[in-house]
Amino acid sequence: MPLANEEVWKMAEIVAIKPAVAEGPVVTRLDKGVLGLTLDNPPANALSLAVMAALTAELDRAKSDRSVRVIVLAAAGKVFCAGHDLKEMTARRGDADRGKAFFEETFSACAALMQAIVRHPRPVIAEVDGLATAAGAQLVASCDLAIASHEATFCTPGVNIGLFCSTPMVALSRNVSRKHAMEMLLTGETIDAATAKEFGLINRVVPREYLNQIVTKYAQTIAAKSSLVVKTGKEAFYEQAEMGLADAYAYAGRVMVDNMLARDAEEGIGAFIGKRKPEWTQE
Repeated sequence: MPLANEEVWKMAEIVAIKPAVAEGPVVTRLDKGVLGLTLDNPPANALSLAVMAALTAELDRAKSDRSVRVIVLAAAGKVFCAGHDLKEMTARRGDADRGKAFFEETFSACAALMQAIVRHPRPVIAEVDGLATAAGAQLVASCDLAIASHEATFCTPGVNIGLFCSTPMVALSRNVSRKHAMEMLLTGETIDAATAKEFGLINRVVPREYLNQIVTKYAQTIAAKSSLVVKTGKEAFYEQAEMGLADAYAYAGRVMVDNMLARDAEEGIGAFIGKRKPEWTQE
């Protein structure tokens, strides 16, 4: 990431700044094409059904908002996300089915949320300051990029309480090596931000006081690109990752051909050859 290039940070405004708006447990703020979604469900930002529904709704809304170019997922307070709301889930053990239907609804909603992030046409960046545990670590792993403060910590501690982190395992195992994933899943121990970076769970570790500034720079760098090209690339990345080598190359080749025919590719290549700044049409 070319963070040293000062011109990147002097882009023209994409949209006017919109003040932060609280809608239930998620606070939204749109600034220069960057949509901030901040979890605000104190004290632990647990993923209750209401929180997951609110976050999913905001992600869905952003799909059709052309002013949104990048999404940043952050959290208020000292905990990024403590995972599922175990108190909410435990309260349903008194149901006739011992909570089975509610548990199914909860894990289904979580799976839908995580897939909504991966399949979203806009890049999603996790801004992590504090503890991300269980489904909270899953949330970080599901984002396209993750930048954390030195104080951030991560764990999948379900094994310690008799509930193996099987669904967080899906996102975790697609981001880190099998040995590292199993280390986290089997021990349930907390790892620091430096170890999380070494494992591949996050991209960068930065001082807390610079976290938001650096995340914003990453977001604005991406927001300055053609949103059509970014959307094409993100979708292709996850699609090819699930394929065999030959199928992946065949698929990626088709994507490249379609991309070459896009107006933004013609404009971008022409601008590069002509040594000028491209003017994206998003087409």
